[in-house]
Amino acid sequence: MLRVGLTGGIGSGKSAVARRLADLGAVVVDSDRIAREVVAPGSEGLAEVVAAFSDRVLAPDGSLDRAALGALVFADEAARRRLEGITHPRVRARSADLVASAASDAVVVNDVPLLVEVGLAPTYHLVVVVQTDVSVRLDRLARDRGMSRAEAQRRIAAQADDERRQAAADVLLTNDTTLDDLHAQVDALWRDRLRPYEENVRHRRAVRTRRVVLTEPDPTWPQQYARLAARIRHALAPAEPRVDHIGSTAVPGLAAKDVIDIQLTVPSLADADALADRLADAGFPRFPGQWWDTPRPAGSGRWEKRLHGSADPGRPVHLHVRPADGPGWRYALLMRDHLRADPDQRAAYLLLKRDLAAAAPDAGEYATAKDPWFDEEHLRAEQWATQTGWRP
Repeated sequence: MLRVGLTGGIGSGKSAVARRLADLGAVVVDSDRIAREVVAPGSEGLAEVVAAFSDRVLAPDGSLDRAALGALVFADEAARRRLEGITHPRVRARSADLVASAASDAVVVNDVPLLVEVGLAPTYHLVVVVQTDVSVRLDRLARDRGMSRAEAQRRIAAQADDERRQAAADVLLTNDTTLDDLHAQVDALWRDRLRPYEENVRHRRAVRTRRVVLTEPDPTWPQQYARLAARIRHALAPAEPRVDHIGSTAVPGLAAKDVIDIQLTVPSLADADALADRLADAGFPRFPGQWWDTPRPAGSGRWEKRLHGSADPGRPVHLHVRPADGPGWRYALLMRDHLRADPDQRAAYLLLKRDLAAAAPDAGEYATAKDPWFDEEHLRAEQWATQTGWRP
């Protein structure tokens, strides 16, 4: 199944997105609703909350007085963390039960208000963030929940800010205008990304780009890499493998195909094969066939590797799985670091890329046409490594 994390600040309209996704066919696991269930009258969760905060957080009928509890914890970080220590494990356990009961071809959306704050982003195939201007959120909280402006501001300040949420977001939905506009964004996300992504994960199918289209440098490429790398590490835990951002998107200021190249270091290719299913489950299935790197210098034998991609149609990835200290592993890191350090060679490479993309837009032809330049660049990079004492 495809696991999607949905989050947004209080008053952002996250619940409206969740309802629309449910209408489209998603299985929505609502953490707010579950959070109410785990502290329902007679529950162990409620008893523990009362033990921690006294019976002043109880309403006359014995249920939880959420307003009274909120007044206590949102003004006191230590109290809020104590409450989270009681409720979060119970919410996670109940959420896991609901996910386990979903169909194997489901798109499961976890609606989690504090997804960013508690570090859950790497556990999902995709994170969707609903972002709304703070002034709009303040107006909504006053209109829809009867909050004073001061209380609404306290609630917003207690959560992650927009910058932190953006860093975690694979998809950013803006909700500053109408509900119809928000629904249109959600419908397009479901049609163009979530359904195809789920099918690709289920069928172990990686997205592959056939034509070379260079895009201008994207300052978010490193941030996108960081999200992908966190998912890979989560999938392979408790091991802590080395994961590196390589290729042109790892070189600042360099135009590139909009494909994130990542290198995963393994002890051997046998270890790479043993990890294949775990990577595929996390959204990184293996490309079929045999893969290797062109040796430098030529004639030194094929540099074998395993190549995985991304099942996400909205974010192509090449995940190169190479043995530690192998020639292909070292070469990928050396080329990246030399191009980062040498602006003249970076400019020369960019010129070559533009010429070849125009003349040989097929991805295979484009890669082959770069070989002569890289034969020479390899020699320059090795000389630079010797002069600077570079180590991978």
